[in-house]
Amino acid sequence: MELYLRLGFAHITDWQGYDHMLFLLALVAGYFLKDWRKVLVLVTAFTIGHSLTLALTALEVVHVPQDWIELLIPVTILGTALGNLLLPPTGQRKALWLRYTLALVFGLVHGMGFSSYFRSLLGSGGQIVQPLLWFNCGIEIGQLLIVTAILGIAYVAVNVLSLRDRWWRVAISVLAAVLAAWMIVARVQLL
Repeated sequence: MELYLRLGFAHITDWQGYDHMLFLLALVAGYFLKDWRKVLVLVTAFTIGHSLTLALTALEVVHVPQDWIELLIPVTILGTALGNLLLPPTGQRKALWLRYTLALVFGLVHGMGFSSYFRSLLGSGGQIVQPLLWFNCGIEIGQLLIVTAILGIAYVAVNVLSLRDRWWRVAISVLAAVLAAWMIVARVQLL
């Protein structure tokens, strides 16, 4: 089972899967180390969403063509980045619940993206529950590492380099939006 833990961790931290890292960057762009509780709830909402669809698609209860999932993943990145720019600040209660809800919904899409890789690891038949649990734990450990690194970089940008926190949020969100739009265009051409 340790194998699936390592594979889940490797999958989320692999630079070839940078779209998941870009989503996490956009997801926490408006937060800082002092907001760690809010970030934990936000990442947990995302985790619940992707865990659910990872399980359902790996168990072949739900099936969505992989090309559509590959297109929807950058759409979630773009939506998250635009939300950072257009929604009220992260401190407002109503905006916070909206962000949590969107993270959960967008997690549903990302879980389907993880599932094709996971399913290929299993091959045909065999035990699925324990490998699924360990694979998902590996993904979560990797996500927490990535989010911690992003918050650390945000700390340096705002507290050491004296970048205004609003400019950090805008710059990261615009970067994520532009890269997501580029990925959307590239993936639409593959449909």
